[in-house]
Amino acid sequence: MKKLFVILGAGLLLSACSKLTKENYELLEMGMSQEEIQAVIGKPDNCSETLGTKSCIWGSEEGKNITITFIGDNATTFSNDGLQ
Repeated sequence: MKKLFVILGAGLLLSACSKLTKENYELLEMGMSQEEIQAVIGKPDNCSETLGTKSCIWGSEEGKNITITFIGDNATTFSNDGLQ
């Protein structure tokens, strides 16, 4: 039982340290490279590529997330859901 509480507590601490915040989202700018984006919000959870464009999502598609589309290595579109 103690182990369960330790795991739940660690999960809460990690979620409190998330880089997926409204403040960090507002730091993102068009033209930034994926490396520059990752310096602000960390590595993406999922990326897909189609016809020279790359779409990456940070967070979960069902919950809090940031989605960025890159053409070449430059960010071109941004969207977010559930950020506070």
